Amino acid sequence: MARDPICGMPLDEKNAKFKVQVRGRTYYFCREYCIHTFLEEKRIAYFSMEIGLTDDIHTYSAGLGILAGDTIRSSADLKIPLVAVSLISKKGYLKQEITREGKQIEHPTEWMPSKFMNELPTQITVQIEDREVRIKAWLYDHQSLTGGLVSILFLDTDVEGNTPEDRKITSFLYGGDERYRLKQEIVLGMGGVKMLEASGFKVRKYHMNEGHSSLLTLELLRKNDMTPDKVRDLCIFTTHTPVEAGHDKFPYDLVQETMGEIVPLETLKALGGRDRLNMTLLALNLSKYVNGVAKRHKDFSMKLFPGYYISAITNGVHSFTWTCDDFRKLYDKYLLGWANEPELLVRVDSIPDEEIWQAHMEAKEKLMDFVSTKTNVNLDRDVLTLGFARRATAYKRPVLLFSDLGRLEEINSKGRIQAIFAGKAHPKDWSGKQLIEEIYGYIAKLRNVIKIVYLEDYDIQMAAKLTSGVDVWLNTPLPPFEASGTSGMKAAHNGVINFSVLDGWWIEGCIEDVTGWAIGPSPKEPIGENERRHRELEDLYNKLEYLIISKFYKKRDNWIRMMENSIGKVAYYFNSHRMMRRYVTEAYL
Repeated sequence: MARDPICGMPLDEKNAKFKVQVRGRTYYFCREYCIHTFLEEKRIAYFSMEIGLTDDIHTYSAGLGILAGDTIRSSADLKIPLVAVSLISKKGYLKQEITREGKQIEHPTEWMPSKFMNELPTQITVQIEDREVRIKAWLYDHQSLTGGLVSILFLDTDVEGNTPEDRKITSFLYGGDERYRLKQEIVLGMGGVKMLEASGFKVRKYHMNEGHSSLLTLELLRKNDMTPDKVRDLCIFTTHTPVEAGHDKFPYDLVQETMGEIVPLETLKALGGRDRLNMTLLALNLSKYVNGVAKRHKDFSMKLFPGYYISAITNGVHSFTWTCDDFRKLYDKYLLGWANEPELLVRVDSIPDEEIWQAHMEAKEKLMDFVSTKTNVNLDRDVLTLGFARRATAYKRPVLLFSDLGRLEEINSKGRIQAIFAGKAHPKDWSGKQLIEEIYGYIAKLRNVIKIVYLEDYDIQMAAKLTSGVDVWLNTPLPPFEASGTSGMKAAHNGVINFSVLDGWWIEGCIEDVTGWAIGPSPKEPIGENERRHRELEDLYNKLEYLIISKFYKKRDNWIRMMENSIGKVAYYFNSHRMMRRYVTEAYL
């Protein structure tokens, strides 16, 4: 059974009257109008260096890629005319091995694109170091249960005729040195624009998901008579990084060696910065609509780049993907249609408390079994379980919980706790790797007091189990470095309660002791950094001891009420359907 990719009507492939073969695939339609729309409709071209769709397709590393995957899923559900562009990353990001001492060892994650997608016959070229580099593309179609379809083009330089060096440009996600990264961004941005045109896609707007793809603006300048205003009318830019050092910048000597003079150097410096080519600045100067990924991130970005107006569209997660089977069944029973209308989750009060608790305990049991299989550590489903899983890097502060081991042991004596950690460090992030070793050290020190595990090789499947199976989702970033964050949104969809520093999205989602708990003071409170750090630690330990443990063990009805608030006051809003509707009305139309 096929579905019409325009209207979503189910069709019998054998008896379908209307069909068309394009880009190596056959698509079926209910009428000629849908064929015409499919072939001629202008689409939003969504560019992202990484896209996380499944664990079998290793084209993502962390939150940026997972967000891109949720963007594609919601666009297909809502039948938004979108086509995505990324890199094939045949050797992936990294497969994480952790030794008994906590040392991270990285392995390539090679995979075969031909198992999941079709190689297109079309090839295009870009100029790199005075050579013509050939690029091919792999087509992956994501089709929603609603019938909506989003095509993704994965660009690949492993093409016969390219030099051995050039064939490796799209091998490793975020691999190599500065020169390698610039070559990747040439392929993604400039090559992506060319490949869309060569493959027959008609484009209405170009949406850059972070600055990695902003060289597409240079290709658009060449195609539009070097007129910046024409390019601005075509471009949308979403910035994700609240840290100056996190924005890609390249020396102009390297730019000229690698790209040649795509546009006159003075023009490039006027658009991308006088000293170095700043990819964020280039996108800011050539985009009509720019947004941050949370309200606080918008405010901080406007301070980072004064003179630019930046809107805010707070991130969301794909509700159906990140809701576990146990809660899906519950929502299907009481909130019919919730998967495509997540705002229906606001009616969670119609679900009996005992059924919410039963669904949670079933999800928790599955997580405990998973942990036991992975680590041979048997956690107790009746013990308050904390979850912490995200990229292992310094500003996430994964060891904040262990700041005072004596206090932590004292808290555990008032009500038992256990904790599950996971997350990969970037291969070149030595401090991130050191943090994993530190956590292993704390696990050993507390072995006879508190059960703590660190799960190896964090991926999409593991994230889904963790965000549905723990009781409390812990998040301790150093403000203001959390642009948004989305893992807590996934947890909320499963009735898991957030306990987080007031940064990123949680500033918007936290109603104290209603939807969860804040760690530390509001960012608006005028206090020094030392006092702020002190208050964070006080909150972390005091609230864990006097509020969280007490409510979990002694006030189960109140705990379930907070679980319902997580669903009805957080998940109903912080989802990618709401996010994409905002992009459509504010940026795409």
